[in-house]
Amino acid sequence: MSGPKPSRLGALTACLLLGVYADAESESSAPDDATVAVPSGLARWFNPATAPFIPVPEISVDPVNGTTLGLIPTWVKANSDRQVTRIVAPDILHSEYFGWGTHARIYGYDSFDQQWSLVAGIKERVEREFVGAYQIGRARETLWSLNSTLIYDVDGTPRFYGIGNHTSEFDQSNYTSQTSLGEVQVGLNINHRWRLQYTARLEVLDVLPGTLAHIDSIQTLFPGTLGTRKEMLNRVAVVYDSRDDTSIPTRGTEWVAYYGGAGPDGLVSDGYFRETGTDGRVFWPLGPGAVLSTHVALRYLIDARDVPFWALSSVGGSQSVIGGEQTLRAFGEGRFYDKDYFATSFELRRRFLTVDAVTTVLDLEVTPFIDLARVFSHRSENPLESLHRAVGVGFRGVARPFVVGYVDVGYGTEGAAVFTGLNYPF
Repeated sequence: MSGPKPSRLGALTACLLLGVYADAESESSAPDDATVAVPSGLARWFNPATAPFIPVPEISVDPVNGTTLGLIPTWVKANSDRQVTRIVAPDILHSEYFGWGTHARIYGYDSFDQQWSLVAGIKERVEREFVGAYQIGRARETLWSLNSTLIYDVDGTPRFYGIGNHTSEFDQSNYTSQTSLGEVQVGLNINHRWRLQYTARLEVLDVLPGTLAHIDSIQTLFPGTLGTRKEMLNRVAVVYDSRDDTSIPTRGTEWVAYYGGAGPDGLVSDGYFRETGTDGRVFWPLGPGAVLSTHVALRYLIDARDVPFWALSSVGGSQSVIGGEQTLRAFGEGRFYDKDYFATSFELRRRFLTVDAVTTVLDLEVTPFIDLARVFSHRSENPLESLHRAVGVGFRGVARPFVVGYVDVGYGTEGAAVFTGLNYPF
């Protein structure tokens, strides 16, 4: 399933600086008669009371998107409880693939129950994007919850290696994806733990020729893959969620069982499939500052006909999406495609330092992890055989209650990979 790329506000550096330099709405606690030295010169940029903005270096490296370097002038606002409520973070950057570019970003954390974000960007060549998201009812204290997303994204980096669990890295091809996507997810909260959930997603994706040098364009190795396809997905799910927090959980369980499908209806969906699957996340506290985080996902496509490759099950990359792509942090996004997948991950999230910053508290974590995953084409196959493996370590900066920045370094059979961004992988 397609979706927005991982946020490139990213890297641990950004989260650290955002946490340290958050601009409090509350007044200074310094006594009225206290003499406070006003910094000047370069020092004024490293004091939240005098800096026009916080200059955050942007460093993004991963095996698909390549290396991106830039600067993010950042404004952060926190409330009197030292919790981040607003991030404004435009940037100017240089991509090794697409030249100079810029983004406008604003993230709103209005309350524990309500969040929203707007991101727009453009580069010299090929790429442009817009992502808008709005959530309400995150606390599940009301009868209904709503999660909505609107995306327009032209991405020149995707790779395709063919279908199957043993596709060769030598069959790497590149394509440009032009995606228009709208998704609405409505939850009926039976109580605080049990929820019935309905998802409607309309996606129109145009597979265009690739533009990256030294990589074959997709139609060269895989004729017939170019063109525009449409998918209207309807999915229902039963959710059990006992986690103590949806963004930064330290204990509890989330289990999701879902069933859904798409077309053909002759108007919207081109192909036809039915899907069923389960997704589970369990968090085990092991003592102060240590959480064993586990994840497992299994998805089957049933009676699939004329389904574009991008709508199949896939593994690769640094983020897990329920019913969508699964983590395999030694490989790029969409590394393996087929009808079905199995994936599981284990992380030991261990806090090693807490920084009492200017207006917020920042936890720094080191996280050894292992990802195991595969794709397959027949339900009779053993999902535990021929698993691809990624082992590595992550470094996280956590500004509670909402913000997590990460750098994950993984190693597998095709070498090492580095991922940066926002949010936990699952």
